[in-house]
Amino acid sequence: MSFEKFLKTQAPEPLRILDAKINLNKYTIIDFSVTNDAINSLDITNPIICQEYIDMVLHKNNALVAYGGYMEKRNLYRTNQNFEANGMESRNIHLGVDFWAKAGTNVQVPIAGKVHSFKNNDVKGDYGPTIILEHNLKEYTFYSLYGHLSLESLKELYVGKRFNATDVLGTLGTPEVNVNYAPHLHFQLIRDIKGYFGDYPGVCTEREQHYYQKNCPDPNFLFSFHE
Repeated sequence: MSFEKFLKTQAPEPLRILDAKINLNKYTIIDFSVTNDAINSLDITNPIICQEYIDMVLHKNNALVAYGGYMEKRNLYRTNQNFEANGMESRNIHLGVDFWAKAGTNVQVPIAGKVHSFKNNDVKGDYGPTIILEHNLKEYTFYSLYGHLSLESLKELYVGKRFNATDVLGTLGTPEVNVNYAPHLHFQLIRDIKGYFGDYPGVCTEREQHYYQKNCPDPNFLFSFHE
């Protein structure tokens, strides 16, 4: 059985990643790719302008959560030197799924696991408060990363702390805390974490895409929707 098929078996019923009171019919897809002409004239690296675009998409679709972004090539990072490789290829391929919603929205665990590590990655353009869970299911060990959380989400955590499916892990942070992004959750799956602690690349170069696509499988396999 492939890992992707295995992930599908973990979701016999629709899984939630944000507040369980938000019905899945209130989720809508959003496109932050370089091919979206609607945002090409916008400075979406500005969290206020980015939020205005998100609000427009939510209003248009009568939704509360906008999601998407797996393997999406983006301009969202273009003004941040942390994503530039000294004149070489830029990191602009997004490795997880983003869930854009109001700051303070609960983030809940879709699959039972234990805390592998956590950290406040507080450099502009990074994740801000981040939690990584380890999952050991059947023959598979893998990890899930939750980025752009609130500072309160890191309180009373310790390595090895266990969370059951549907437990609240934390809440979404504000732009001041999540280091300059409109409020959202960056959710990413990782097969081999390579010694990282409280952090793991969430964006890669096009040259690295093949490796990361294998090591960071599509999180949409865990949910009832797929891009």
